[in-house]
Amino acid sequence: MTTRVTLGITLGGMTDWSALGARWRELETRAHLSFFQSWSWIGCLGPERYDNPVLLEARRDGRTVALALFNRRRRWLFDTLWLHESGLKEHDAVFIEYNGLLCETLLSETLAMETGVDETVLAACLSAARCAPLPGPRLVRRVMLNGVDPAHLRAAGAAGTVFGLSTRMAPTLDLAALRRDGRRHLDVLSANTRAQLRRSLRAYGALGPLGMRRAADAPEAHRFLDGLASLHQATWQRRGRPGAFAQPHFARFHHGLIDRALPRGEIELWRVDAGSAVIGYLYNFQFRGRVSAYQSGFDYALADHRAKPGLTCHHLAIEQGLAEGRDCYDFLAGDDRYKRSLSDGARPLHWLSIGPRLGSVRRAASVRWLQRRSLSL
Repeated sequence: MTTRVTLGITLGGMTDWSALGARWRELETRAHLSFFQSWSWIGCLGPERYDNPVLLEARRDGRTVALALFNRRRRWLFDTLWLHESGLKEHDAVFIEYNGLLCETLLSETLAMETGVDETVLAACLSAARCAPLPGPRLVRRVMLNGVDPAHLRAAGAAGTVFGLSTRMAPTLDLAALRRDGRRHLDVLSANTRAQLRRSLRAYGALGPLGMRRAADAPEAHRFLDGLASLHQATWQRRGRPGAFAQPHFARFHHGLIDRALPRGEIELWRVDAGSAVIGYLYNFQFRGRVSAYQSGFDYALADHRAKPGLTCHHLAIEQGLAEGRDCYDFLAGDDRYKRSLSDGARPLHWLSIGPRLGSVRRAASVRWLQRRSLSL
């Protein structure tokens, strides 16, 4: 006789950050996740970023199988839960990607191909986030899911009505396949990109030997981040844009993240040099074999027009990742030309909200459309 185990889901306030961090880290050991779902990222400046935190927990057979941290914002007629974000522009400028509920990897007929997550658990949790009671007047509730994968998109369609859907592709390079086939990065680039990269390497080589230095400790990593910010801001301000570091919280968050994640080997800051000259800096996450190219700062005035600092620095980091046995180099969301030029694939990420259900006929049509969209990407 088979006993069916019921999934129990709770939704409520949270005050003990230390206890939650310990529980989150434990579930990480049983889950497939990105760095953006790790406690290193989620818990960074947590009490400051989540001024009205709401914790969702799913338990099965006495064991936690899913956790999610929302921040609650109530305006006018809407009660909005933001998944792993604050709902405030100045705090969310850090820009989460590969977001999603932290779920135990389970054996099931409904496993999501991308993540090994049981989509029935995802759908049940998102439905609870949208409908389960919370203190205060009952308002129309929305759930904001930013930077989530296709499994979360499908689960969102099952949990309610999807609004404001937008999709961005995240270009990637399969390092494991390159290493398995005995190929170098140059071998998978187009003839035009190879030519540009070789010209750039020669241009920088004329200034002195090319080299990369990884920040050895937190003080050096903080210095590298400051150097990156200076070059990054100079570039964007010349273009008439404020730049990512214009918001003070952005730098505070990432300096805090260095202190949390660098000792765990989850962050890499690189300085790329040509002789004594600094070409630029890369700020990458390194999590479970996946390198995520999060931020950069380059000196575009260092050499002549043949020099391409972005192509050069990322190419050197990719070659380093190959040598160190990494599985993937992920350029994260965005359709920048250099990302497409250096990658050999892409993954879709979705930005959306879940609202009240439509009528049954419209909802069925909506679910079918979402399924077709997620399968076509």
